[in-house]
Amino acid sequence: MLIFRLPDGNKMEIEASQTTAADIAKAISPRLLKAAICAKVDGQLVDLDRVLVQGGDFEVITSNSEEALEVIRHSASHIMAQAIKRLYPEAKFAIGPATQDGFYYDIDLPEKLGENDLKAIEAEMQKIVAEDLPFERRELPKKSALAYFASRGDQYKTEIIEDLEGNVSLYKQGEFEDLCRGPHLPSTGKLKAFKLLSLAGAYWRGDSKRPMLQRIYGTAFADKESLKKHLELLEEAAKRDHRKLGKELDLYSVRDEGPGFPFFHPKGMVLRNTLEDFWRKIHQKAGYMEIKTPIILNEQLWRNSGHWDKYRENMYFTVIDDTNYAVKPMNCPGAMLLFQRQLISYRDLPLRYGELGLVHRHELSGTLHGLMRVRCFTQDDAHIFMTPEQIESEIIGVIELIDYVYSDVFGFEYHVELSTKPENSLGSAEIWETATNALKGALTRKGLSYKINVGDGAFYGPKIDFHLKDCLGRTWQCGTIQLDFLIPERFNLSYIAEDGQKHTPVVVHRVVFGSIERFIAILTEHFAGAFPTWLAPVQVQIIPVSEAHLEAAKKLKAEFEENSIRAYVDNRNEKLGYKIRAAQLEKVPYMIVLGDKEVENNTLALRSRTLGDLGTVKVSDFIKDIVSEITSLSRESAFKALKKN
Repeated sequence: MLIFRLPDGNKMEIEASQTTAADIAKAISPRLLKAAICAKVDGQLVDLDRVLVQGGDFEVITSNSEEALEVIRHSASHIMAQAIKRLYPEAKFAIGPATQDGFYYDIDLPEKLGENDLKAIEAEMQKIVAEDLPFERRELPKKSALAYFASRGDQYKTEIIEDLEGNVSLYKQGEFEDLCRGPHLPSTGKLKAFKLLSLAGAYWRGDSKRPMLQRIYGTAFADKESLKKHLELLEEAAKRDHRKLGKELDLYSVRDEGPGFPFFHPKGMVLRNTLEDFWRKIHQKAGYMEIKTPIILNEQLWRNSGHWDKYRENMYFTVIDDTNYAVKPMNCPGAMLLFQRQLISYRDLPLRYGELGLVHRHELSGTLHGLMRVRCFTQDDAHIFMTPEQIESEIIGVIELIDYVYSDVFGFEYHVELSTKPENSLGSAEIWETATNALKGALTRKGLSYKINVGDGAFYGPKIDFHLKDCLGRTWQCGTIQLDFLIPERFNLSYIAEDGQKHTPVVVHRVVFGSIERFIAILTEHFAGAFPTWLAPVQVQIIPVSEAHLEAAKKLKAEFEENSIRAYVDNRNEKLGYKIRAAQLEKVPYMIVLGDKEVENNTLALRSRTLGDLGTVKVSDFIKDIVSEITSLSRESAFKALKKN
């Protein structure tokens, strides 16, 4: 007799002989079985036809359950692979996982696929769905599984199996069988809504020395309405793509001469410098001292820090005077050297160093993506040196600074994740436990809920990550707080404690923006290029009605600039309507039209990017209000009242 505990607290007793998850679901409710996708037994997802050999907590997973999408999308990837195999019998398959937004499959295929091929594959998938083929699971010993896939000439699956332990599970629908841990939908007919989206290249196992495979991306949902909403979201995201807007607004670009090394154009530099000035202001107020450390440092330094052993594959190297040097992938070691330079007392702590440091990391060409994934970027780094007693208060201070930037200034929602000891970590389990508990304590004190990512910490310490949510509901990992007991020891850092003895400080590594480049990309997409006035490269576009008004426009521009307002005069020989539309397309917050009446009365015909025509205002009033909007870092127009009137 098997005993199962249901979500409502009730218990169900079932005869043990060949009882499947579907049997239990049916016993609860035949209607529930009809809606079921799979089941969860003691926290593990299982197929409905899985025979259960022991009792435990039992839950039926339907399309409304949180776990449903992963199962639906994983099943969709298998259906896609079956469709590809039907159309291209010579295809070989690598991996095909579900992802946060859909699924993909990596394929080894001599023929290069295009958009029309995606349509054909999608049509074949529809046929497989209509056939309503059951997903059937079987297990093989590892040796038998290796022999089976070797007989099919499937080197990718055999390589995967080599890394596995114990029995191996396979799933079959119709004539197609694939290596998979499952679970899956009961049958292909349960896949209700899917769409193939794009093609890309991907090296096998991310190794540029291995074969380049073709990757097909798709997405799937429980119903067609959810799929429709997602596709609309993707369409909006495409309009906001920072690569597209960066070109249209003349902000930044990445050229063939330097893949992964972005160029910032004049307007992009205004945007970047404004962000950096803001960063300096808030950090000075928070008690940070700005530093700058070298981009290239010798091999011994990187051996001391642990990066030479743990991070070397992501670094660039050079030789100077017969000595090995590395281009820094991180700013931390330079900050450690600066702390070393003088005798520090406990009275000097905490010591907060901030650095806008340019770092270089070797990223695979296939992973590069505009400003989101680059090979050189500026981290808004800071390193806080402290006594153990100061840990919690300093971490709370960083949390409050990050919250101010994300919530108050930019209006982002965010969630927090805590990452713990990874496999390649340095230091003892005791040190890691102390550090992890310190981070947990600070989060608890601030009343922040958090998710734990087991084994995802940095090699030198656990970390708190902040994930922004933009206006499209997408999340981006930006800010991080890393607590480090180890690197200070490796650099023999010390301070004179209250007892007169030398003690090793604790270090917090932290960023707020994360990467200036990536944060600019996120802001570009979040605001669709229509940055708040304080951040906009051009804040006011002055449009003279004719050549006769050009001199007055130039004088007005000079007056604006004296008040730290970024202005531009459009003196092109174009019609007035054309110039207004151009300024709107360039997403300039305010447009000013200057004609005879405005010049004579020292007024402005004002137009807002968001509010439209706002009528006539005095020059002095406009300057006062826009300066207030800029200095307050407001995300709303200071002239909303004019629209109401």
